[in-house]
Amino acid sequence: MDAHHTEHAVVAVTVVGYLRWIPLLPFAAMLFHALFGRVAGRKAVGVVACAAVGASFLLAVRAFLQLGSGGGVLSDVVYRWIDAGGLTADVAMAIDPLSAVMCLVITGVGFLIHVYSTGYMAHDPDYARYFAYLNLFTASMLVLVLGDSLPLMFVGWEGVGLCSYLLIGFWYTDPAKADAGKKAFVVNRVGDAGFIIGMAVLFWGMAAAGHASLRFADINAAAATLPTGVTLAAALLLFVGATGKSAQLPLFVWLPDAMAGPTPVSALIHAATMVTAGVYMVARLSGLYTAAPEALSVVAVVGAVTAFGAASVGLVQNDIKKVLAYSTVSQLGYMFLALGVGAFGAAIFHVMTHAFFKALLFLGAGSVIHGLHEEQDIRRMGALRSRMPVTWATFLVGTIAIAGIPGLAGFFSKDEILAATYDKGAIGLWVMGVATATMTAFYMTRLLVLTFYGEFRGYHHKWEHAHESPVSMTSALCVLALLSIVGGYVGVPAVLGGGNHFGHYLAPVVGHHELHLSHSTELVLMAISIGAAVLGMGTAWFIYGRSPRADEAFAARAAGVHGLLSNAYYVDRTYDRTIVAGTVRSGEALWKRVDVAIIDGAANALAATVRAFGGSWRAWAGGNVQGYALSLFVGVVVVLILMLAGAGG
Repeated sequence: MDAHHTEHAVVAVTVVGYLRWIPLLPFAAMLFHALFGRVAGRKAVGVVACAAVGASFLLAVRAFLQLGSGGGVLSDVVYRWIDAGGLTADVAMAIDPLSAVMCLVITGVGFLIHVYSTGYMAHDPDYARYFAYLNLFTASMLVLVLGDSLPLMFVGWEGVGLCSYLLIGFWYTDPAKADAGKKAFVVNRVGDAGFIIGMAVLFWGMAAAGHASLRFADINAAAATLPTGVTLAAALLLFVGATGKSAQLPLFVWLPDAMAGPTPVSALIHAATMVTAGVYMVARLSGLYTAAPEALSVVAVVGAVTAFGAASVGLVQNDIKKVLAYSTVSQLGYMFLALGVGAFGAAIFHVMTHAFFKALLFLGAGSVIHGLHEEQDIRRMGALRSRMPVTWATFLVGTIAIAGIPGLAGFFSKDEILAATYDKGAIGLWVMGVATATMTAFYMTRLLVLTFYGEFRGYHHKWEHAHESPVSMTSALCVLALLSIVGGYVGVPAVLGGGNHFGHYLAPVVGHHELHLSHSTELVLMAISIGAAVLGMGTAWFIYGRSPRADEAFAARAAGVHGLLSNAYYVDRTYDRTIVAGTVRSGEALWKRVDVAIIDGAANALAATVRAFGGSWRAWAGGNVQGYALSLFVGVVVVLILMLAGAGG
């Protein structure tokens, strides 16, 4: 793409020995919880869990500062891992500007979620098991972003997949929650199959071109020299993996059900870690995807359609966590839209700002659920502003940030994505992006109004006991609210007097996407996106501020549309009736016609034959002397006949 310039010059590599400890510390904490958690007690478990992630954050800060702004790489090679069939791979951690940003987000936001969890899960009987899973999840995600090759990334990729299964189904005694965990695991396996095949295709192509390597630096440097078919196939297959991990069409169906897990888990999975893995992978392989523009077009279209579709579904959801879940799917679509138009830096910018305000919103939802004793239906909420002032104030900040109101983090990253899409000439995708922004502002304001304003519409006893969350929870909300306000100022565009420092910082890794727009055009586009946000927020405030039960009237007037949206376009039902039901029918057919009829039938027939043969001989062995004598006589006669016949021949 003419607007995307990636620098593949040789970069300075500094060898260090501490990067390995960034994932190892949370992993060691997991071992502590698993081995000693029950005897050590809750306080020790909470301290160790938080301290491990906090220490990883400090090491990430150290790496970030040591890296500076020169765009070099810090490398920590632990040992040689694979050396077979021409492929060599090390267990090697690497920090460059891209992985530095991801590490800071994962450990920083992850630390706040761990602290929040000490309050939210304080009375859960499986406290140690919860933190063991949470620490293992964090360690796996850090391996994913620090690994300097595709095979090592895949280890972390599978690690977060396993931990998502464990955390989503944490309360496994509830069948619905256990099923949600299994669903996440199975759907992600579909995407992971594409990832594995894509990795194999890429290695085959690299080896054929004389570059038998799966290190990211080697892939990006050699991508332009590979056959077009290889780059396109590898890019699309790897993107299949991304659609699973990052919940894009058609593999998004696991993420809304992931709300079955504890709310801090939802914040960790949906804000800073697992769901951004696919975005990070595409950005990390920016050289490969730039060499396959057709694949980038697919990424952009899938992202835009996912963003629009998920936002429309979010308009009618009534579970406070489901609204945020579909919001996450939609915002991830925004990130893939940015990747697809070549704005890799803008995508990672939105990854960072989204981590701040989405973690804030999920933890705010958790605070509401905690304060209302597990109530999640926003139709049975309202007026909580007076009972939960800190939660309300911070949730308000998160809502304004995700809506894209100027001055907060979400505005800067969303506007950069929309401007890059328009600049690319993808006007249809830009229109979908603006419409998505309008719907996002609408459903988030609806959520805010129905939860915190008006009159309480729930059960009287829950209102009587409604309360603000403890300091361990509200402190995390306050820090995330601050980050949701100031986090976007590292990427202020030139048209507003800034220099987009964030984009320039990432440029040595993902290239710099230059906009070919005049300042006046940029300002007009910015005004349109602001207008979309104001329109969405204002409309929702007008409707739900006057009539909290407006959804009932809409459902009555437009039952078809409401049913379509509330059932997420029946994608899940379609999968159940086709893929799931078809798999079950095929399994039953194989069981009845192959396993039972052929395999079991053959075994049973052999057994029946042996049984019949043995039964016939059993009559001769009944203990009767005359029978034995007759058998002996017959045997002698047979032997004599055979001997005489042989002599005669």
